[in-house]
Amino acid sequence: MNGRPKPIALPLILAGALGLSACAGTYTGPVEVTTFVAEDPAPLAKGEITITFPDEIENERVKNAFADAVARELGALGYTLVMAEGENVQVAAVRTSRDPIEGAGRGRRSPVSVGAGASTGTYGSGVGLGIGINLGGGERGPAIVTELSVRISDPSGESLWEGRAQLPTSIKSPYSDVEKSADTLAAALFRDFPGGNGETVQVTVRELERTP
Repeated sequence: MNGRPKPIALPLILAGALGLSACAGTYTGPVEVTTFVAEDPAPLAKGEITITFPDEIENERVKNAFADAVARELGALGYTLVMAEGENVQVAAVRTSRDPIEGAGRGRRSPVSVGAGASTGTYGSGVGLGIGINLGGGERGPAIVTELSVRISDPSGESLWEGRAQLPTSIKSPYSDVEKSADTLAAALFRDFPGGNGETVQVTVRELERTP
């Protein structure tokens, strides 16, 4: 399975998310994916690779969910997963975050409550992902954005590929579940690997479900 969609400005996330209610009364938007590819992509999708988390994630469930999802996609691309960095081993640096969408709930919001291990941040900054977020509403519209970014570098640290995927959902969407969101974001991110340099695409969760 290959993939990737892009992160986009908040207005575009909301606009592009016209779409998809995973079930009645909930909201699941399309995944926005952005990718950046080095001038020479030849080393990609071959050889050994290890997964790292540059930023501490205290929530083990979150860390394991995203590690497993990314590992599955990298393996499908043709990589051999190894446990540690070394000579001729590429590195996939994984970051993830979950942030409330400003204005979600439209007056019905209660104070924001985020589970352990969560923090907010921008692309490339240190973030973790929390569960148990309560925004006091948002079942029928986007209330949170979950993000996954991956940077693949060669053994010398030179970037070969970078991608970011964002998924807006309501709190009660099944795609707000940690494992479900991790699987969905990773599938979208690597869907058409390596993709175009600076390219942004949208992919719906239904498209991902139809992908073999």
